[in-house]
Amino acid sequence: MNKPGFLKRLFGETTAKPGAVPPVDARKTRNAIELCRALLSERGEASGASLAREALAAYQGLEGASLEAFFDLLASEFSPDPELVGRAADAYRSEPSQAHLIRLQHVVEAPRQELFRRLNMAPGGTATLVEMRRRLLLGLRTRPQWAGCDADLVHLLSSWFNRGFLTLERIDWRTSAIVLEKLIRYEAVHQIQGWTDLRRRLQADRRCYAFFHPTLPEEPLIFIEVALTRGMSAKVQPLLDPDSPISDSARADCAIFYSITNCQEGLRGISFGNFLIKQVAEDLGREFPRLETFATLSPIPGFRKWLATGASNLGSGRSGRQLEALFADAGTPQALEGAAAGRALQEPLLQLCAYYLLRAKQGDEPLDPVARFHLSNGARMERINWLGDTSGAGMLRSAGLMVNYVYKLAEVERNHEAYAKKRRIAVSPRLESMAKDLSRAGAAQPA
Repeated sequence: MNKPGFLKRLFGETTAKPGAVPPVDARKTRNAIELCRALLSERGEASGASLAREALAAYQGLEGASLEAFFDLLASEFSPDPELVGRAADAYRSEPSQAHLIRLQHVVEAPRQELFRRLNMAPGGTATLVEMRRRLLLGLRTRPQWAGCDADLVHLLSSWFNRGFLTLERIDWRTSAIVLEKLIRYEAVHQIQGWTDLRRRLQADRRCYAFFHPTLPEEPLIFIEVALTRGMSAKVQPLLDPDSPISDSARADCAIFYSITNCQEGLRGISFGNFLIKQVAEDLGREFPRLETFATLSPIPGFRKWLATGASNLGSGRSGRQLEALFADAGTPQALEGAAAGRALQEPLLQLCAYYLLRAKQGDEPLDPVARFHLSNGARMERINWLGDTSGAGMLRSAGLMVNYVYKLAEVERNHEAYAKKRRIAVSPRLESMAKDLSRAGAAQPA
């Protein structure tokens, strides 16, 4: 590769053009890249660790156009050599020996993977690489040339953050304030309204667990919030009320997982949730032998969007758009609770929601992302709840509806295998019937 020519095109001739890297920032980018090159060529462990610290510090000083230029160079200058890959592939094709296979595996690995490994030698290296992927993801849609850098980071982070390295910890009021503050900041499903709200979520009839990694001891990777209840909850507001009375957890027969939050955007796509739910259910079962049901109370984030744009007349008497308009006109949750407008909307909306969850697809999987997550983890779709979430967000994204997904530990693996291999959805007879009835009615409509 003509590296000096590429650098000239990137930093020299383009600096006078709009959006180009300013000369000062270009020098910062060039310095970071040269330190990365030096790190890759270094053989000594002690000097390598020192270079890794310098390279990370130089990278952390980049932003805006200089950061984009750095990622452009990572993509172009630290990729596999096509000629070497071609020759190694031809040799393996001609003689598929182990030696030729090992050589092929060696040359197809991008040099930046080894760069990332060496950067990880520096203090704070793992956290910086997670943050690097977050910054890559922000621009990946408009800069597809960064896809190789992202894939290499995912490959390494998936190994470094596999379940064997993670520790499950219960979060309670004695947990460090640093971690508790991060829970308040990270909570993505039901916003925590300050310390009073958080304290209620950590009382005796509640549980909170998080996965941690040894290199990020005060950074939760994912956390789950649980309510210990009598019966399967249909509404989330009573669970979130900071003034609600504390119940006797020893009498609880149901554990409701009402919030699961991934905390690190740089680890997007690296799944921890399935391990977390199963291990928490097992731990709670040991602590509270009377628990019979482990279920979620989950949002349906895409339902109203689908209702307004994707639902045709499916035999419910009105089109999805008409029902969406009626729902919007009804106004507040209080106006829907028990009122004629609410009674008129309840059954058709529940039926359309069952159809959406079971029949609306993204490829061969459910369109709804929360459904994909729980079904792929082996849960059963059990029940849709009318006005389960009457918050502004709940009304806006899912018309106030929520779903219970049930985790029966004896059936989880079987459900997971059926979904993974055949996309077979474990669902209660009631919901299956609702979706089928709507499908038949829709098929009977005149074209």
